[in-house]
Amino acid sequence: MNIMDFNVKKLAADAGTFLSRAVQFTEEKLGQAEKTELDAHLENLLSKAECTKIWTEKIMKQTEVLLQPNPNARIEEFVYEKLDRKAPSRINNPELLGQYMIDAGTEFGPGTAYGNALIKCGETQKRIGTADRELIQTSALNFLTPLRNFIEGDYKTIAKERKLLQNKRLDLDAAKTRLKKAKAAETKSSSEQELRITQSEFDRQAEITRLLLEGISSTHAHHLRCLNDFVEAQMTYYAQCYQYMLDLQKQLGSFPSNYLSNNNQSSGTPVPSALSNATGPSLAPVGSLIMSSPSNLNDLKESNSSRKARVLYDYDAANSTELSLLADEVITVFSVIGMDSDWLMGERGNQKGKVPITYLELLN
Repeated sequence: MNIMDFNVKKLAADAGTFLSRAVQFTEEKLGQAEKTELDAHLENLLSKAECTKIWTEKIMKQTEVLLQPNPNARIEEFVYEKLDRKAPSRINNPELLGQYMIDAGTEFGPGTAYGNALIKCGETQKRIGTADRELIQTSALNFLTPLRNFIEGDYKTIAKERKLLQNKRLDLDAAKTRLKKAKAAETKSSSEQELRITQSEFDRQAEITRLLLEGISSTHAHHLRCLNDFVEAQMTYYAQCYQYMLDLQKQLGSFPSNYLSNNNQSSGTPVPSALSNATGPSLAPVGSLIMSSPSNLNDLKESNSSRKARVLYDYDAANSTELSLLADEVITVFSVIGMDSDWLMGERGNQKGKVPITYLELLN
């Protein structure tokens, strides 16, 4: 019986408090009651926290889209995460493309030019798929998880304390309103006591909220470290992909000339189109390029003389026998007996090394 009385009294008290806050909030909106303003520092902290929350959510969601463009796959991962279960491993797009290429190349015949090239491209696509998995795993662990922990943990705590602060402010302003309306001495004394209590509770809650909000600066510092980890993961991924494609380009460029004559194409090594679009200068007319001018190349190889050549694209030497190149620089090139047909010997000052002919344009 006593427990029931206590519960009824508590329920009545809570209902009274809720009603008092609702009345105060409504009168403030209608301009019929005064509102206690928070100090400027606390307002700035609240604004900074809200701004951090909004942009963190946007960055987190767009990073998820970047790492996993398939919305159905994202939904599936979300469901498994909420069920605290590991999502099944699925083949990604580069791996699937690689497998198709390998299967096609095997059926066409590894001994044919097209079949051989498909197999090599397929193996490279599979390696890119593996690198893609590593990027997703690393980014999820080192970047997305800390951002999500802030949204679902720290900010929820801030929002909870902020709401409590709002309620305490409404209680304080309601007490001020009642004190103004009090006429009898006894009622006035009771209202003054209530005002002191609500003021104390408001000040305590404001301090708690302020301490939480000041931790936003530490959150920014932590997210900065996570951002650096994400950039490093991307850098590793793109460097791996670049190296895989560079190796693939060399493998495709090393095919015998009779392979390259398929489909009525020139017997010279093809131009690396991806590099020419990304970093190379505007291409000169086809007739002026060394790979499309067999007579110029043959003359150079047979004469044992040297020629000046302009570099079309940047090239990083793969080993000590090769010479690194910078786009638009002019170097001296000559042929060496026994050298692979896709290469010439390049010379820049005291530096010498093999250079790929597809990166050069012979000058008159």
